[in-house]
Amino acid sequence: MPTHIQTFVINLDRAPLRMQSIAHQLDALKIPFQRIRAIDGRNLTAEHITLFNKAEFHRKHGMEPLNGEIGCYLSHLLAIQTFVASNADFALILEDDILITDRLPAALTGLIAHANRWDMVKLSAIHSGTPQTYLEIAPNQFLSVMLSRCTGASAYLINRKAAQSYLKQLLPMALPYDHVFDQGWRLKIKVRLLSPTPCIHNDKVESTIGVLNPSRKFHWSRRFSAYGYRLKTECQRVLYGFRALKLEKNNA
Repeated sequence: MPTHIQTFVINLDRAPLRMQSIAHQLDALKIPFQRIRAIDGRNLTAEHITLFNKAEFHRKHGMEPLNGEIGCYLSHLLAIQTFVASNADFALILEDDILITDRLPAALTGLIAHANRWDMVKLSAIHSGTPQTYLEIAPNQFLSVMLSRCTGASAYLINRKAAQSYLKQLLPMALPYDHVFDQGWRLKIKVRLLSPTPCIHNDKVESTIGVLNPSRKFHWSRRFSAYGYRLKTECQRVLYGFRALKLEKNNA
């Protein structure tokens, strides 16, 4: 396990069993970690609310926000702030409900060996992302460029360039965290996916973000701005992906 990676686990005070679960997994792999006390959406302060742009969230996402989404978003940025204040070169950021496979240590070692090929690497995924592989960094584990949406932010590795970009550009919040932190074209960073992922999103664990009530979604007649935003975003994602893939093949 490279010593210049610091692992951060985002965990709510009211979720001790989830902390126990991920601690057990990391201990079994001999990966030391630091707990990040997550910002609880049930207890948002006035200061937290100033970091959220509700009008832009409505325009881009077409639904009412959950307080848990705000807490989650700000918790990831808190983990990144903690990383920047540390002496580590890289940060492995994990949500406490992730399932970690024994492929993770080799993946981390391989990614550090090829640290010039990425700024942020997703290590778990919801939706495939239509990965285009270009470099084997560990046995049967490949760095990939994504050509389609790949949500989820349960596990990812970042360097200091990505961290500084996030802290500079991701506030105020205008989308859920996993809808924006992989926009490499906007953030001017190399965003990649490790395929297959060494961490697995656990959809059997109840979310602590809140109940995803369908009624919070606006009527289709009020969602045209969100449709337009998503169409533009996915076009940008495809263009970014093809350009990145061309660059990587030229570097091969």
